Amino acid sequence: MTTKTRVEIPSLQKVYEKYFNIGAAVNPRTIESQQDLLATHFNSITAENDMKFERLQPEEGHFTFGKADTLAAFARENRMKMRGHTLVWHNQTPAWVFQDSNGEMVTRDQLLHRRKEHITTVVQRYKGQIYCWDVVNEAIKDEGPELFRETKWLEIIGEDYIEKAFEFAHAADPDALFFYNDYNESDPQKREKIYKLVKSLVDKDVPIHGVGLQAHWNLVNPSLKDIRTAIERYASLGLKLHLTELDVSVFNFGDKRADLMEPTPEMLELQAERYHQVFHLLREYQDSITSVTFWGAADDYSWLSNFPVKGRKNWPFLFDENHQPKDSFWKVVQFL
Repeated sequence: MTTKTRVEIPSLQKVYEKYFNIGAAVNPRTIESQQDLLATHFNSITAENDMKFERLQPEEGHFTFGKADTLAAFARENRMKMRGHTLVWHNQTPAWVFQDSNGEMVTRDQLLHRRKEHITTVVQRYKGQIYCWDVVNEAIKDEGPELFRETKWLEIIGEDYIEKAFEFAHAADPDALFFYNDYNESDPQKREKIYKLVKSLVDKDVPIHGVGLQAHWNLVNPSLKDIRTAIERYASLGLKLHLTELDVSVFNFGDKRADLMEPTPEMLELQAERYHQVFHLLREYQDSITSVTFWGAADDYSWLSNFPVKGRKNWPFLFDENHQPKDSFWKVVQFL
């Protein structure tokens, strides 16, 4: 009788400890259901939703820190770093922020005051626990010549709403690192817009320390060439780079299939090769990239399982639904 040798599974975070932090987006449910996986393979976490404006201050002056505190405690207990996400965003911001007591639009000064109060309260609460924040999220317009996305922040405050946010955050915690975060960061047109914005902040001595590349990618897009160009472009500003929301969808953009109950072998093979190529590239830029955070940890939970096709399952991570390593995992860790 022969006994099959058990394969030792290396810790992802330990494999990469000389390169960059390895993070995962979490929520109160996944820190329970994925607790062992997170503790073994990740040394950084980001709150998926529970530190966004609507979750922390749903009503003026009424802060609800319970779930965020739970996530911060999980990070402390497991000796993980924590990224803060996010202080200013056009989504998940309650309507009251932009309205006065009569339901009319607030003035610039009123909105700046409210934002300063929010940022100061939140950042100071987690001072010494959260080492970096995504201060402003997705402020750039995807297409066309306009630089900024149309938002209430822009409409009421003006273009300096971005630099003001960084200034408020820095005043609340001078020791933390502050990032601008966006998606489609490797698309050539949007890349140049992000670069233009961030360079303008650097030139004004705004306290910005890094660029967050969301990295919501798929099996073929963006190209490795475009990813490399984006990394080099942002790194040329002398800032730190974080991949903040990495996942690799098994569906390409525009694929509307919704009937698959599990990924095909071809999907998994292509995904493994994609992760292999991406991490080979990221290791080349370890002097600039200091953190890589997945927007989840395992395939049993992902925002992509309901987006952009409602109800469709996706399998975008290194670990499967049973928290076991996929071929993608082995491609990422077996590179020496």
